[in-house]
Amino acid sequence: MSWMIKVPSSTSNLGAGFDSIGLALNLYLELHVTEAEEWLFTPVSESLIGIPTGKDNLVYEIVEKVASLNNKADEIPACHVEMTSNIPLARGLGSSATAIIAGIELANVLLDLQLTERDKLQIATDIEGHPDNVAPSLIGGCVVGHYDGEVTYSQLPVQGVTFVAVIPSFELKTKDARAVLPDTFSFKDSVQASSVANVSVAAICNGDWDTLGAMMEKDHFHQPYRKSLIPHYDELYYYMRQEAYGVFLSGAGPTMIAVVDDKKVFSILNQWQAEYPDFQWIPLQVERKGSFVEELQKEYKE
Repeated sequence: MSWMIKVPSSTSNLGAGFDSIGLALNLYLELHVTEAEEWLFTPVSESLIGIPTGKDNLVYEIVEKVASLNNKADEIPACHVEMTSNIPLARGLGSSATAIIAGIELANVLLDLQLTERDKLQIATDIEGHPDNVAPSLIGGCVVGHYDGEVTYSQLPVQGVTFVAVIPSFELKTKDARAVLPDTFSFKDSVQASSVANVSVAAICNGDWDTLGAMMEKDHFHQPYRKSLIPHYDELYYYMRQEAYGVFLSGAGPTMIAVVDDKKVFSILNQWQAEYPDFQWIPLQVERKGSFVEELQKEYKE
């Protein structure tokens, strides 16, 4: 048996939607899986060189966890997994979330678990601790989620804009980015922060990108703290803000994303690339489909 599993990347928070709002984007992790004598993960993409190649690979760890949850830990067949990805690692674009979703999808087909979409999302959120990255990678589009042991979510339409990612050469680990956040907020600060998040969701619903951009600037939850870890944050923020609806820190960072009108994105992008050639600039679209699994015929060749 052989399968292809494809999972889109994601950006999260969108300013004030901390650990709650996520958006699937058209960068992907792709697995080509064939049954084998023993587990082996082969990185096909240069960005994946150096990843664990055995059972210490995150994808296998998720397969094993899902199998254990379904009392099938002793039934996992060995596989050779070729991994392809154009998602930059540790840059705030959901690379670990795609591996979690890929592992759940792989366990589902290997063990014929017949998990529903909601089953998969619950497992993924239990593992990740919040739904903002795993939900859009699983189901696609823009997702607003809540998690208190049970995950609840709603999808929102997004159209007419391109998300321009500006990616620096250095990584930023999520645990380091979380370490700079405050432990508590006062009641007054909590009301302010939640009201910004509420207006942000309403703006997404209405396609009111100017208002969303203004709310991104007013975020209380994480950007004011995390920008200290990103030396170029303020300079690039104010530079891109001149032409973009809004600019936000993607996930834990260090990638920043500008929300730009589809009609003028490429002329702006050329200018930005010329001004800041040391960064990687990628125009991204919303991926409306989530993870995808296809059983392949034996004669399939990469």
